[in-house]
Amino acid sequence: MKRLTLLALLFCGSMALCAQDAPVTKTSYKDWVKQAPRYEDAFFTTSEAARIADNVLLYQQTTGGWPKNIRMQEVLSDEDKAKVALLKDRVNDSTIDNNATITEIQYLARMYNATGDERYKQAVIDGIQYIFNAQYPNGGWPQFWPRNKGYYTHITYNDNAMVNVMEVLRDIYEGDAPYTFLPDSIKQVAHESFNKGVDCILATQIVKDGKLTVWCAQHDAKTLEPAKARAYELPSYSGQESDDVVLLLMSIPNPSPQVIASVEGAINWFNENKVVGLKKEFFTDEFGRKDYRMVPCEDCDPLWARFYDLETTRPFFSDRDGVKRYDISEIGHERRNGYSWYNNHGLKVLKRYDKWKKEWEIDK
Repeated sequence: MKRLTLLALLFCGSMALCAQDAPVTKTSYKDWVKQAPRYEDAFFTTSEAARIADNVLLYQQTTGGWPKNIRMQEVLSDEDKAKVALLKDRVNDSTIDNNATITEIQYLARMYNATGDERYKQAVIDGIQYIFNAQYPNGGWPQFWPRNKGYYTHITYNDNAMVNVMEVLRDIYEGDAPYTFLPDSIKQVAHESFNKGVDCILATQIVKDGKLTVWCAQHDAKTLEPAKARAYELPSYSGQESDDVVLLLMSIPNPSPQVIASVEGAINWFNENKVVGLKKEFFTDEFGRKDYRMVPCEDCDPLWARFYDLETTRPFFSDRDGVKRYDISEIGHERRNGYSWYNNHGLKVLKRYDKWKKEWEIDK
């Protein structure tokens, strides 16, 4: 069963607000975060765009941020709208997880560009201010803010939460569309915030035997050490989340010696921890469920595991009991198929690295 936000739980029974109860013809929150950035500019002059924008404004909380997993494109009844309006002060639901807040900021910025409606501009500024307020003094961002306990307070690379925020900040301070209307004062703070984020990335990179490696999916906000999140998300080297962190570092122009060293250390780790000679083989199990197993292969692309043991650098997997296992067949069907345990994203990192070295004339 998928985890729900408290906001969604409050509205179960309302088809417009509970994605998991919606018929297959209804859209999901994933459709929102995927589709919203893809709308053509002309769409934002339509009545449908304005209707969705009204939903986005309605869901914005007094923090300036938004809750996650909301289907902003759904048609809400007056009763639904009244219920949502009552939750504006439920500030613990504001988050950058699952592309929340950044998707809404971008959408409303495009609405302002198309219409000149000052409501959208102010909501964008409030959303950006939420990002500024949520950033720790050390430069990291928690998954949810404000919260004062739980894994939600960790510096969060999981699902690219922090990287996504930093990419938006860079668009803002560089004056890229759709943020061209923002004042220089906000652009300046965005630049400072981005740089602090880079400092946090460098500070949280795991050092093993004196060598820089990669990152955990989340780090303790105070100690900066790798930290546990959900039961199956144990402290580890993360072959899943570290790839986009490295890509972000390689996108920084005129990289400093510290950034260069960080990238080099991560690239060495990716090269040393490839999973070779394995691929997924899908099958239907005895209960008629789709499943997969890892089988030997020749001439197949390398993979990287999501989690690697911090002591042995051995790939591991966990079920909801939080026990490390070293073969994916040893965890249950639900977690094996409900989570991404292997990926090949390291290939794009290695490919980009070769261009990065040439671009900045970096000798290894």
